[in-house]
Amino acid sequence: MICALASSVCFGTASVLQAVAARAATPGSGGGVDVTLLWRALRQWRYVVGLGLDGLGFVLEVVALRTLPIYVVGAALAASLAVTAVVASRLLPVRLSRVEWTAVAVVCAGLALLALAAGEEGHRTGSEALRWALLATAFGVLLVGVVGGRLPDRPRALVLGLGSGFGFGVVEVGVRLVDGVDLADPVLYAVLVGGGAAFLLLTSALQRGSVTTATAGMVLGETIGPAVVGVVWLGDRTREGLGWLAVVGFAVAVAGSLTLARFGEAPEAELSGDVADPARPEAP
Repeated sequence: MICALASSVCFGTASVLQAVAARAATPGSGGGVDVTLLWRALRQWRYVVGLGLDGLGFVLEVVALRTLPIYVVGAALAASLAVTAVVASRLLPVRLSRVEWTAVAVVCAGLALLALAAGEEGHRTGSEALRWALLATAFGVLLVGVVGGRLPDRPRALVLGLGSGFGFGVVEVGVRLVDGVDLADPVLYAVLVGGGAAFLLLTSALQRGSVTTATAGMVLGETIGPAVVGVVWLGDRTREGLGWLAVVGFAVAVAGSLTLARFGEAPEAELSGDVADPARPEAP
């Protein structure tokens, strides 16, 4: 559980840095998903530092996924929004409302309930069909990017955010299924394609459109699906008689995170006065 929470801290801090870098990057053509945005963002030092934190967070996430049920790790990752909100309120001129401070407390309470109710991770290896379905889902995320990138700003942010969540969800499930480096294993390619596509879609969604909508879509995509897969196909369980408590804790943690969705990117003007804003998002 410590590793899951530590990865949440890394991801939550990195999101602020990466969002500012995405906004500071030179605007592209404006059509579809901007496939060169990542390259332009990498020229921003904030994005590079954010990637470093993401790398550390991913290592901690892998350790957590090897010892905890997926639904616990997924809820902890969604709680990175609470980390972002708290960090922004301490280090930046960003104020949290009473509702948002309450949401931070709700997220913590939900995670506490999950920690009490969570059992051991499942030890099923997953069927061959599940492995190929994971790879198909990863390529489906790319298709979501192609279609969603052509939509108007409002639905575009939701579709790309949800697609990025599916991509991160593929990584969560894939980490549980990967057993060493086997070039014939479709799960290995699913993790690579899903993770890369998720980063691309999320970065594009944050650059234009509603930050709140995109982040909410990501949270839903990366928590609910993997949790179901973990319970139904991989054998994740709760402690005896505490299944209801795990469901309540999961729902509470995710609901609190959705309330903090605007912190998927703290307001750019508040983060850095010298960063140009090529396309200001709608107000949350």
